Order: sequence, then C-alpha cells, then structure tokens
Amino acid sequence: MRIAQRAQRVEPFYVMELAKAAAEMAAQGGPDQRPMIYLNIGEPDFTAPPLVQAAAERAIQNGRSQYTPANGLPALRRAISGWYASRFGLDVDPARIVVTAGASAALQLACLALIESGDEVLMPDPCYPCNRQFVQAAEGRAVLIPCGPEQRFQLSADQVQTAWRAATRGVLLASPSNPTGTSIARDELQRIARLVRERGGVTLVDEIYLGLSYEEDYGHSALGLPDGLGEEVISINSFSKYFNMTGWRLGWLVLPPALVPVVERLAQNLFICASTIAQHAALACFEPESLAEYERRRTEFKARKDFFIPELNRLGLSVPVMPDGAFYAWADVRGLCERWGIPPTGAQPDQGGSWALAFELMQRCQIATTPGRDFGQAEPGRYLRFSTANSMAQLHEAVQRLEQAL
Repeated sequence: MRIAQRAQRVEPFYVMELAKAAAEMAAQGGPDQRPMIYLNIGEPDFTAPPLVQAAAERAIQNGRSQYTPANGLPALRRAISGWYASRFGLDVDPARIVVTAGASAALQLACLALIESGDEVLMPDPCYPCNRQFVQAAEGRAVLIPCGPEQRFQLSADQVQTAWRAATRGVLLASPSNPTGTSIARDELQRIARLVRERGGVTLVDEIYLGLSYEEDYGHSALGLPDGLGEEVISINSFSKYFNMTGWRLGWLVLPPALVPVVERLAQNLFICASTIAQHAALACFEPESLAEYERRRTEFKARKDFFIPELNRLGLSVPVMPDGAFYAWADVRGLCERWGIPPTGAQPDQGGSWALAFELMQRCQIATTPGRDFGQAEPGRYLRFSTANSMAQLHEAVQRLEQAL
C-alpha cells in the first residue's frame, strides 16, 4: 500500500510511545513491585467539576445531541467571550470565536487556512511536538530555532528577524509553553507580533495553559496586545487544561474577523462541529461555582510546582527556569546521566541521554517521565520533562524514590 508523503513526514508522538512502554512495564511487574508513578503525560488529575458533569447529563437526558453550528453554540461563544472580559479585561467579540474539537482541531484548522505548500513557520526549540506536526500536515515546514534557558526557552524578536526569509509565513508560539511552563514577556511578544505584521505574516499563539498562570508579570493573553496587534493574533485555547476536560475534546480559536468564514467553511467540511454534549457541558464551566473550583485547583497546581521543582534541584535534576505557568518541570539531566553511566545522545536520538534515562527511571524508580526527544532537535538528550499534574502525595512519593535511587 502506498502511503502519502505527508503522513510519512509526521513523526511519532513519543510522549504516547513512552506512555505505552510505562503501562507495559507496570503490567509485567510482580506483586511486590511498586506501582508506577506517572509524571509523563500533561493531563490534570482533576476531572470536570460537578456542575459540568451535571450539565452533560442533562443534555443527554433532554436529547440535546444534534449538530450545532460549525462555529459552536452561540451561547458557548458568548460565555467564552465573557470569560475573557472577567478574567483578562478583554473585549473579545463572540463572532471571532470558533469552538473546535479540541485545541488540536483548532491548530489544524488554522494551519489549513493559512499555510501553503512550502511555507515556513518559525517556532521555538523546545516546543510541543504536535504543533509542528500540524504545520507539516498542512504541507508547510516548521523551522525550529534553539531557545535556551537564558531567554526562558522562548523566541525573541531578534531571532525572528534574523530567521525571517522569503518563504516564512509567520510564527507559532506557546505561552505558557509545553514543555517548559514558561511564558513570553509581554513586551517581547509585542515586538514579535509587530515584526510579523510588518512582513505580512501571521502570529499564532497557543494559549491552552493561559488559565494556569501563576505570576502577575505573565498570564496576559496575546489578544490584549496594543495598537491593534491583538486583533490580528490567532489564539488557540482549550477546555482540557485549566477547565480539566481533556477527554471531552473541546477547544476554541479566536480569529481576526476576516478569517472566521474561512475557518467556518473548513470546519463544516472536516468536523461538522465539536461534540454537542461537550459544548453544553462546557457552558457550566463559567458558572461562579465552577470558576471558584477552577481557581482552587490552580492554587493546588502552583503548590505542587512550588514543592516539586525545588526538590528536583536539590537532587541534582536542575530546572534552569522556574515555570510561571502550566504544570511541567523541564529538568537538565546531564548530571544524573553521567552519574548513572548513561552516555550523551549520539547519532540516534533513541540512544543515550534523556531517552535512555527515562527508561532507567521506569526500571529503578517506577517513575514515568518524558524525554526531550519529542520537543526539539537542538538538545534532545539534555532535558527531561516531568508533569506535576499529579497529586501532591504522588509527587512526595516520587521524590522519595528518586532520593533512594540517588
């Protein structure tokens, strides 16, 4: 069978490959083996709060499961607009909001609407792997630009200016970022967006962790950039992380007005609409009781981060930049690899470095993590991602196991 070249260009999602390996290892363990602690997948251990679950049940019981408009329930678009107003002080027209089947569908729609074959999109290295695969699937090319800890693992305007060339279509950023949990400083984001505007490009910003921001200096949506820049930004968001609805597959886009009918036409053909039940349930996310619960959970996520990352640093798994959002620790593991006799990553990315260390941690400590191979090409063996979206009890146990192994 002949496989399309576009499919062959899309790399595996190694986060999920490691998750399968961890599950297999856990299943093969004997009765005396400790249970696996999963710090690998970026999925909140919280589920949708009671009002959201009840809203889904009512929608099913009342038979409210027919197709919605391709852009989403009007009431949900208004509710999202209201959240931007109350949380960020932004006036976002509901007509600019398109509800999608998760942030993945949002990115796919945006890439298909904007990227031609051969177009290049500038992205930081490290970055979330699926983002660049959406660019690849749209026949574009993701251009990864190494971004080290000295710049919070985020692109700078100077880098964008230097890398821009005739084939460049725009930039795809993430703030806060997966895997680093760091955000772009507002003034730097403004400089990037202005530079992109001057070159006739597009600025896409993955803001799916925006609700999980912990510092006043960050946690500002790109939609609020001055001089009309915010109205030109394409923002991708999701109900998965802050709203704890991962498997419900619901997200949204905020688009410049001229792009809305284009994306709507694509969505009609590719998805018809996002899950109707999930949309009705998501309306309850914006009830005061639900929002209060989400804020309580955000405080818990911050407490986990504030406990776990200093412990990693104490144990020699250095996290060079303290995250200001999300629930990740991007740890430099060169010291531990050297201590355990693991060679640096060689010509093959699945040999040595953080890739080999991830399997060692599963074997020695029964802790599942995610190696840097997924997130970039510059230093794939140097970093390991820990997810702190697990309970505080599990994080304490993970620290004890690491300490014993070290």
